[in-house]
Amino acid sequence: MQKIVTLTMNPTIDKSTSVDSVASEIKLRCQPPTFDPGGGGVNVSRAVKKLGGESVAVYTQGGGPGQMLFDLLAAEDIEQHTVGIANYTRENLTVFEESTTLQYRFGMPGPDISEAEQEACLDAVVEEGADLIVASGSLTPNMPADFYARLADRIDETDGKLIVDTSGEALAAMANKHVFLMKPNLRELELLTGEQFTSEARLKETAQDYIRNGLAEVLIISMGAGGAALVTADDFVEMRPPVVPIRSKVGAGDSMVGGIVLALALGRNLRDATRFGIAAGSAAVMTPGTQLCRPQDVEQIYPDVIVVR
Repeated sequence: MQKIVTLTMNPTIDKSTSVDSVASEIKLRCQPPTFDPGGGGVNVSRAVKKLGGESVAVYTQGGGPGQMLFDLLAAEDIEQHTVGIANYTRENLTVFEESTTLQYRFGMPGPDISEAEQEACLDAVVEEGADLIVASGSLTPNMPADFYARLADRIDETDGKLIVDTSGEALAAMANKHVFLMKPNLRELELLTGEQFTSEARLKETAQDYIRNGLAEVLIISMGAGGAALVTADDFVEMRPPVVPIRSKVGAGDSMVGGIVLALALGRNLRDATRFGIAAGSAAVMTPGTQLCRPQDVEQIYPDVIVVR
C-alpha cells in the first residue's frame, strides 16, 4: 500500500448536540454533546482508517482544544504529525433540531497562523515522504490564499502526488499549478477555469482542456446527490450512487476523498477508485452528526454505483 499523508491547516473539534427546537433569547436544554475530530484532512484520515487503511495526519495544534484533538485522534489509532501553533485550535458546533429534523452548523474562523508555523507545516508534509498527499479543507483567515499553491511547488520537487480539495480563493490560486487530482464541484470548477457551463459538452471540453494544459492529471467533479464525473485527458465518465437515507451531510466530501485516496493507494484504477469514493461519500450521509462513513455501508452501496454515461 502506498503511503498517504493528509494536511489540515484549520482543524477543529466538532461538537454535536440536539435540542427539541431552536428559538432565540431563551435557554435551550440540549442533549449531552459528542466530540469528534474535524477539518478536511483530519476527516480524510479518519475515513481512510474507518475503511481499513492507514495514513499520517499532519495538522496544526494549539492550546487545550489542540490537545483534545490529539487525544481524540489517538483514540481512533490515527498516526499524527502535529505542528504546534501559538493560538488555539478552533471548535465548531452542530445542532440537530428534533422537532423539524433540521441541522444547524456553526463554523468558527480558526486561529492566526504565523508564517513560520505555515512553513513548518510544509516542511512536515515533505518530511513524511508520502506517495499520496491530500491537502483538504479551509485555510485560516490570516493565511495567504496561495498556501496550497506553495505546497504544490514543494510536492513537484518530490515523487509524491498531490490531491487538493478546497474552495474559494485557495482554489482559485491553484489555477496555474500542477496537481495530480482535484475534486471541485461544478461551481468551483467554474471559478477555477473562468468558464460557465451551459451544457455537458462544454463541461467536458473545459475540464479536459484544463487537464491537457498540464494543470491537473485528474478531475473528479462532485455533483452532490447526482454523484460525480471522472475526467482525464481522454476519459469522461459520470457515476451516480443509489438513493440512501440522509441523516447528516457533514463529512460526505471528506469521506469521498478518503475512499478515493485509499483505493488509489491500494492500486485500484481511477474508475474503480472514483466509484469507491462515491460510495464512501454516500455512506457518510447515512450517519448522524460527524461520524463519517461506515465500512459496511460503503460495501453495500459500492456495487450500486452506476456509470451513467
